Amino acid sequence: MNRKEVVVVGLSHKTAPVSLRERFSVVSSRLPEALSSFAGLTGLSSCVFLSTCNRTEVYTLLSSLDGELDRVKNFFASYHGIEKSQFEKVLYVRHGREGVEHLFKVASGLDSLVLGESEITGQVKQAYETAQKERRVEKELHLLFQRSLRVAKKIRTQTGIGRGLCSVGSVAVEMAGKIFGTLSNRTILVIGAGKMGELTARHLKKAGATSILVSNRSLSRAEELAGRLKGKAVDFDHLFEEMEKVDIVISSTAAPHPVVSYQDIFELMKRRHHRPLFLIDIAVPRDIEPRVNQIDNVFLYDIDDLEKVTRSSYEGRTKEVERGFFLIAEETKRFMPLLGAGE
Repeated sequence: MNRKEVVVVGLSHKTAPVSLRERFSVVSSRLPEALSSFAGLTGLSSCVFLSTCNRTEVYTLLSSLDGELDRVKNFFASYHGIEKSQFEKVLYVRHGREGVEHLFKVASGLDSLVLGESEITGQVKQAYETAQKERRVEKELHLLFQRSLRVAKKIRTQTGIGRGLCSVGSVAVEMAGKIFGTLSNRTILVIGAGKMGELTARHLKKAGATSILVSNRSLSRAEELAGRLKGKAVDFDHLFEEMEKVDIVISSTAAPHPVVSYQDIFELMKRRHHRPLFLIDIAVPRDIEPRVNQIDNVFLYDIDDLEKVTRSSYEGRTKEVERGFFLIAEETKRFMPLLGAGE
C-alpha cells in the first residue's frame, strides 16, 4: 500500500456476541471524544466512528497495513480498556474494494441483524456528520460516505429488502406476539422514549396492543410519547411499582450501564407472587443484567436472541437480497476509480 487506502476495522453481530459488543459501544454524545482519542492514540487524522447495537467500526485511511493497522487495533484496546487478546479474533479488517463494498452493505441494511433495517442509514449519516464537524474526514472518506448514502437510497427504492420486519423494534414486537399469541389483552412497558423506544411503541400499537406504558428518565418525554400512543407515562422513580402489573417489558435506553438489576427483579417477583414476566432487552449496552434470567418465571431475551425471528424474514426475501448485492457490486465498481484505485 503506497497510497492511502480506505480501511474499516471493527466487530459486529456476525463476529461477536452482545456481551462483547456492548463493551465497545460508544453513545452518540461521546463520538467527538472517541474521534479525538483515535487521532491522539494512532497519529491518524482521518476517521469515522460508527457505533450501533449491531456493530462498532472505525473507518480510516492507511498507507500501510503493516504498522498502521496495529495502531488501530491498539486504539480499540486502549480506548475501551480491553486486552487485545480478548477481541482480536473477532475483529475484522477490510480495505480497498472490500472496505468500500462493506460500507455500502452496512448503509443499505444488507449487513444488519434485521435485514433492511430502517435506522442504519441514519446512523451512518450521523457518524459521518459528527466526524465532519470534528474535522476528521479527508477527501476519500467524504467521497465514500456520501456515495454510501446514495447507494443506500438506491437499494431501498430498487429492491424490496425494506418489506416486512425492518427494525429491531419490529422484531421485538414480533417476538412478543409469538410468546403470547395476541397483545391486545397484555400490558406492555416500554423503557426508553428515544428513537428506538418510539419505533417499538408504534409497532406495538400496530400489532394490536392497547395497554402500553412508557417510562423514561425524562418524564416529559415519556408523557409526550405516551400521549401520541394513547398510553400511560410512568415516572422512572416508580418503574418497579408499575412493573408489578405488566406482562412484557421491552427496554431500549441509551444508558451506559444496566438500569434493571438482578436484585430489582428478584424483589419484584416476590411482589408479583412469581407471576411470569417476559423481558426483551434490545439495548446495547444491555439495560437488564443478564443473570436476571436465572430467576424463576423470568424470561429474558436480548438482541442476539432476535436472530431466530429475523432468519425467517431473510429467507422470504432472498431474491431481493441477491438484487441488492448485485447493485452494490456495480456501485463499488463505478466508485473505485474516484479513489484512484481502478476496479
